[in-house]
Amino acid sequence: MNEAINNKLVEHILQNQNKFYRIAYCYVYQKDAALDIVQNAICRALENHSSLRNTNAIKTWFYRILINECLQYRNKGKREIICEPAELREDVYYEDAYEAKVEIYQKVCELPEHLKTVVILHYFEQLTLKEISQSTGVNLSTVKTRLYAALKRLKKDLEAENE
Repeated sequence: MNEAINNKLVEHILQNQNKFYRIAYCYVYQKDAALDIVQNAICRALENHSSLRNTNAIKTWFYRILINECLQYRNKGKREIICEPAELREDVYYEDAYEAKVEIYQKVCELPEHLKTVVILHYFEQLTLKEISQSTGVNLSTVKTRLYAALKRLKKDLEAENE
């Protein structure tokens, strides 16, 4: 059973390593620090894979480890707040669309941590609200409330900027 969980975990890591980097980068805004965080999360997951009982929970289990690593890094005071969305640019064909994405991303960066986490996981990583709840250890209704509050705040900020 442990071998099957280990194999599934390794497969999940290999398939999603770029997503993991983007999440970590959204927390620390530094390439090297984000890579370190992902590496630490992977090591922690591989060391503790025996504690995972259900292979269907690998996705949320690993996101929880990754988010905890991000928060741990930030709590150690190693973070510089530099929002550089240009580093996340991928195959952009239309400059206007890119500028809109940058503007939205910058506003997401400005959100408080508890709101930013929900937005990033839901819209950038396409996790369901239930998966976000499991990954963060927060009640589902709280996740819904935070997502609603974040969207309301983003809308207000973007409308104010465009006036």
